[in-house]
Amino acid sequence: MIQANTPRQWPSQRHATITLASALVLGMAFTLPTSASAQSMSSGSSDTTMGAMTGQSGSNGSSSSSSGSGSSAAAPVGPGFVQANISTTPVTPTVDQRDVRDIGKPGTRNDQTPPLRPIPEKPGEFEAYLHKVAGHPVPRFGAHLLIPATHDFISPTTTAIPPDYVINIGDVIGVAMTGSVEGSAEFEVDHDGKIFLPHVGAVQLTGVHYRDLKAKIAATIGTQYRGFDVSVSIKRLHGVRVYVTGFAKAPGAYTVSSLSTLLNAVLAAGGPNAGGSFRSVKLYRNGQELRDFDLYDVLRHGNRTGDTVLQNEDVLFIPPVGPQVAVIGSVNEEAIYEARPGETLEQVLADAGGPSQLADDSRGILYRLADKETVGSRALDRNALAATPVQGGDILQLANKGSLAQPMERQSVLVRLEGEVAHPGNYFVAPGTPLSQVLSQAGGLTPRAYAYGTKLTRLSVRDQQRESYDAALDQMETSMVATALAANGGKAETTLAIHELVQRLRQTEPDGRLVLNLPVDAQTLPGDMALENDDRIVVPARIDTVGVFGSVYRPASFSLQGQPPQTVKDYIDRAGGPQRLADKGGIFVVRANGDVISRKKGAMKARVQPGDVIFVPVRTSPSTTWTKIRDITQAVFQMGLSALVAVAALS
Repeated sequence: MIQANTPRQWPSQRHATITLASALVLGMAFTLPTSASAQSMSSGSSDTTMGAMTGQSGSNGSSSSSSGSGSSAAAPVGPGFVQANISTTPVTPTVDQRDVRDIGKPGTRNDQTPPLRPIPEKPGEFEAYLHKVAGHPVPRFGAHLLIPATHDFISPTTTAIPPDYVINIGDVIGVAMTGSVEGSAEFEVDHDGKIFLPHVGAVQLTGVHYRDLKAKIAATIGTQYRGFDVSVSIKRLHGVRVYVTGFAKAPGAYTVSSLSTLLNAVLAAGGPNAGGSFRSVKLYRNGQELRDFDLYDVLRHGNRTGDTVLQNEDVLFIPPVGPQVAVIGSVNEEAIYEARPGETLEQVLADAGGPSQLADDSRGILYRLADKETVGSRALDRNALAATPVQGGDILQLANKGSLAQPMERQSVLVRLEGEVAHPGNYFVAPGTPLSQVLSQAGGLTPRAYAYGTKLTRLSVRDQQRESYDAALDQMETSMVATALAANGGKAETTLAIHELVQRLRQTEPDGRLVLNLPVDAQTLPGDMALENDDRIVVPARIDTVGVFGSVYRPASFSLQGQPPQTVKDYIDRAGGPQRLADKGGIFVVRANGDVISRKKGAMKARVQPGDVIFVPVRTSPSTTWTKIRDITQAVFQMGLSALVAVAALS
């Protein structure tokens, strides 16, 4: 409600009066003194000189200014005035404004609630071809940047209106006045581009910039009144209808905000489809091409210079895609790039971010469809790349030189030697240096060294183990799930337990241990073994114990001192023997050097050696899926994992 002090009898001076009926009709309340001055004020009089424009553009585009040369008259109170309550009538939105009122409603083009996940688009023909050639999917540049989640193309209510915004039909202007005239109301710009102020007249606003709006309205009011302050704001923007046509993901007509740009409308339509161009979006206005916008300017260079503000009935056309070139290998962004006419391979390489830090940036490998039946591929240096125009279907590859495995004779070697040696430390030696030379620099082995139990870990061995281990786990998981489905119909809890177990096993990293072929009483290490970079050699002290773990009655470690060597069976018996649930056929021994001996290979009759670990697994039903757990155990040890890690995983 807006309260107005209404005089019982209005004076006849037209320059100081506005009828209450007019205020009621327009939803505007003014407070006027009964003794308002009847002096005539023309637009050229000093009495109507506009004061300095004040106020700033806010979130709703509000601005204020003052007019009049005298002091503002206070709103009168007391005898001669009665209180009147006036309800403000909201402005009914026109068809062009429904983009503002329809925000959030289902079934509208400009619904700002995005889908949870965009529907995957079928890859283009060149993208599918490249997948076969490269061996892995290579996306089209920009395709993942224009997704439905970015459809915030309608300017939100908190958007600051720029000073150069042009007032247009359908905009709603808010006018608030204080001083000699008090009140506020909203006025919609009609189809003639005007708003009508009571007892002031029509104000032509089409074509007026927002920066000039307050001065325009204040000057018009100043022809009739003085001693007032006016604040002007844009309460609601009009909508414009545009058409997105051509090779867009969702072509059609869109009602967008009057602040929306060409890029906003393209985003609204989902961007170009698999056959549409990212390098050319044409804007037509009144039947004439106004702009040809390159989306790469925004996506790759962040330049929106050509991103034009749209007007009603504009048409956007996305042409078919131009020549496409795939850039793969050691570049900063592998992708399929679209080239403009006349561009070279070097320019497309620049679109990919150029060579990476590990790339061989001196040349590129070109695979061209025209060469497929002849030379197949060509190596071009950077000068040739800059002089070679692109052709549709080209594939440009940059090789990686940073990860190339160098010959052994060119590899510098850093070896870490620790444990029972005279001088443990890191030794940097020439390529191809044998172990005997490094051991000599370290002063040789100490008297307590147990050469048979030496642990040598190597990066190349660890990588090989990791690959084999992952393949074994994949096969085991498939076999266990299949067995579970056949045994109990594939209960959800059983399948979940299998996946959790496999995930735990995947977290176990192979240590890259290389088993040395040494006798148990060896006094030195194999001197002719060539070392590799980052080798780590740990020589333990002699361990005169044997450990028995698993499904026995008393797991323990037993000393070997003071008695002749016994068999594995003897030490299992000393640990109380196998339990009822023990799998006697699955007993195995892990030697100190990393060897694994199963019962099938004679483990029970073998003589124990210092550092042996004997493990007795738990028996499982042959038809259950958990039998597979036992099958993986021996493979884990054979790939160099320690016994304790395997025991913990199986427990």
